[in-house]
Amino acid sequence: MSLPPLADLLATARVVALPMHTRFRGVDTREALLFEGPQGWAEFSPFVEYGDDEAATWLAAAIDFAWNPQPAPVRDRVPVNATVPAVAAESVADVLARFPGCRTAKVKVAEPGQTLADDIARVRAAREVMGPEGRIRVDANGQWNVDEAEHAVHALAEFDLEYVEQPCATVEELAELRRRVTYMGIPVAADESVRKSSDPLAVARAGAADLLVVKAQPLGGVTHALQIVTAAGLPAVVSSALDTAVGLAQGAALAAALPDLDYDCGLGTASLFLDDVADRRPVDGTLPARRTTPDAAALDRLAASPDRREWWLDRLRRCHEALGGAADAA
Repeated sequence: MSLPPLADLLATARVVALPMHTRFRGVDTREALLFEGPQGWAEFSPFVEYGDDEAATWLAAAIDFAWNPQPAPVRDRVPVNATVPAVAAESVADVLARFPGCRTAKVKVAEPGQTLADDIARVRAAREVMGPEGRIRVDANGQWNVDEAEHAVHALAEFDLEYVEQPCATVEELAELRRRVTYMGIPVAADESVRKSSDPLAVARAGAADLLVVKAQPLGGVTHALQIVTAAGLPAVVSSALDTAVGLAQGAALAAALPDLDYDCGLGTASLFLDDVADRRPVDGTLPARRTTPDAAALDRLAASPDRREWWLDRLRRCHEALGGAADAA
């Protein structure tokens, strides 16, 4: 990848802070740095706890999206799922109402401080709203050990799960769980084991998953993510990393370029925000596969505080240097 000068990124950099309807993945307000390149706007938004080595991959993805043409799409709209945070069961219907037309719901489970009973109640509430024809998948973010995951899959099986996402943390655990529950016909999906691994194909080689959850930013961009999916030889679901509307456009570009798309994608997460830099909420359960230009007024309205802006600009400088940019490029 040809690396543009840091000054070119800083020239249009805007740091925003998006408030959320409900706490999600430990986040109440989602911060992101946006910049514009020759191809359009891109997003750099690794989670704040990530180190610079990991965050630099996210920057490479953003630069690729802003500076380079993307793979040709094979579809112009992408079906998306609703996302249900670890809310109380009585709040599930209100959450799902923000995802009009979505036929699939991904329900967060295994939230620290909650119980399996809470998960069961939440998934039951989602099934009641979605009806018998709706699709329900659950995401544990690697919080269960193998025995806990096996017990949870049995307890949740009555709700006709489409798949269970990252039930355990390690590839070895995923492989063991998959061996134990294969007879139930509930697929195992890998997310963090692909996204945070130095060897994203390890999951496929170990027979640890039936499908992959891929995200454009942490995998280094659309082209690299497509290469991983092709090499793995497994079905893929494209998901967001709690992106702004700009980042969701990159995810949609990845989903639009996949030769096969058998599952609804986790790109409807704009509905989790109270406000955004543009409107990328699902319409009739789908998103358009096109770039997003942020609204100028929204960039001003959602601007992060001066100290947070400087924190993100410093992070941008460090990650640019880690990618091979000169330290004094600014």
